[in-house]
Amino acid sequence: MSIIRQDPTTKEWVIIAEERMQRPHEYKTLEAGRRHIIPDGLCPFCPGHEASTPEELFRITDLKGTGWTVRVTSNKFPALSSTGRLERHGESPLFRELDGVGAHEVIIETPEHDRQLPLMTDHEVVDVLTAYRTRYHALMQDPRLKYIILFKNHGERAGTSLVHAHSQLVATPVPPMTLRRKYEVAIAHYDDTGRCLYYDVAEEERKAKNRVILETDRFLVFHPFASRVPFETWIMPKRHQPSFGQVNEEDLCALATVLRRTLRALYDRLGDPDFNYMIHSAPTEDENKEYYLWHIQILPRLTAIAGFELGSGIYISSMSPEQSAAVMRESPRTLSGES
Repeated sequence: MSIIRQDPTTKEWVIIAEERMQRPHEYKTLEAGRRHIIPDGLCPFCPGHEASTPEELFRITDLKGTGWTVRVTSNKFPALSSTGRLERHGESPLFRELDGVGAHEVIIETPEHDRQLPLMTDHEVVDVLTAYRTRYHALMQDPRLKYIILFKNHGERAGTSLVHAHSQLVATPVPPMTLRRKYEVAIAHYDDTGRCLYYDVAEEERKAKNRVILETDRFLVFHPFASRVPFETWIMPKRHQPSFGQVNEEDLCALATVLRRTLRALYDRLGDPDFNYMIHSAPTEDENKEYYLWHIQILPRLTAIAGFELGSGIYISSMSPEQSAAVMRESPRTLSGES
């Protein structure tokens, strides 16, 4: 079982999961930096290999009713698990820990081994997002879980361990300190103005225009004013919803189109870059409060995070968001869905 320990100097929580040292590494870095695609006959995420994965938690069946389009399973090498106790203990008042209680799941996005999210159809992306929302709702029912994050690692630099397209979900019994600080800023803004900070940011970006790359009647896509890395991209809903779990069916379908177009534009302009994306939501206990707005953050991994960033927490980006947004807008056919 993993354990969660608190750093006494920052109060941040660290998950120590020794079982994950067994994780497979089924690709290698080639000279050009491209990923090594393993044969689908060896991939545990391909159809026919369902017995190679842990228990299935959810699936969307295909039109024939004999196969699947998306599967969700427990992670074979989980950072957190459903068993354990939440009482905090430790060898001293400074060194506190609790059992690694939580959830760690894998969303297998497609039965096709070589099919990536930017190249899928809108309907296929709807299925992926439906799986996200379904599992989010299921884990919301567990009162032990305080924070749920959905994320995708694409490529070696982003930390993926299997090439077959998949995302992950982790639910923790404690909200991360970094996100708590974000929420504190958002709450202070709400206390001062009576408005949601993230909604106001989206409105200001919309007015500025020079960092916006795509706008629909339901979503705004932009490169944030203080982008941490080149081509950092945020997708924000225009409807005020603190939690991703509150997204309705119409918004989910619209989001699928926007997410697919945005990832395809990054794919076309940057040559299939490694990236991480995260779906940020309010803590489960605060999902009905007005101070937060769920959103997707996409971080292309074009540069390495080095000592200054790690030591100071201050990022150095080699490109302004105004420049990167202009580059993205040079792909209007991709962003409009015409290619």
